[in-house]
Amino acid sequence: MAFKRKVNYTNFPTSEQIETAILKTKYSQKYKKVLKSTLSSLVVVAAIAVLIATLMLPVLQIQGSSMEPTLNDEEIVVLIKTSKLKRGQLCCFSYQNKLLIKRIIGVPGDSININEEGFVYVNDTLLDEPYILDRALGECDIDFPVHVSENHYFILGDHRSTSIDSRSSAVGLVDSEQVVGKIFFRIWPFEAFGKIDYQKNQDSQAE
Repeated sequence: MAFKRKVNYTNFPTSEQIETAILKTKYSQKYKKVLKSTLSSLVVVAAIAVLIATLMLPVLQIQGSSMEPTLNDEEIVVLIKTSKLKRGQLCCFSYQNKLLIKRIIGVPGDSININEEGFVYVNDTLLDEPYILDRALGECDIDFPVHVSENHYFILGDHRSTSIDSRSSAVGLVDSEQVVGKIFFRIWPFEAFGKIDYQKNQDSQAE
């Protein structure tokens, strides 16, 4: 006796269902491909950003009060790597395995003099310093005038009474080879975010 097997055609997917499944598979494969490509691009961009930040635009956190009121403790700044600096710029230099930030007061060829009241003279001309709040001779054990030699800088902190800088024989003139770069941008705190004005203190900025 022969038996016929009944086939239930209702269990087979329709052509529309098959087409939809194929489209979903293609979309899934395309999505994974795009995601993989995007992640690879992000990794490359991140690596380039880290490389640039390390080699050209290091980020530093301020420690201490020697640069107040221009730069304050725990603020975060960005610097540009260079050894060519101008008078008045804020520079970062290496000193005893540390990075210090001070202001360029004298460049090669300058003659620097500071009197007992803390007034600074560059080439016999009184230096206009709107970035400081008070004057002080500070930690000073050198004789004036000081003649800035080639490839060297005379540096001072803006908070003259607390800063240890070129007024001290322990630091002296800073060799250009010690210079890491110049400070130009503040990224923290957010309310002070922006380019640093070398010629103003916080009081004048708030006016």
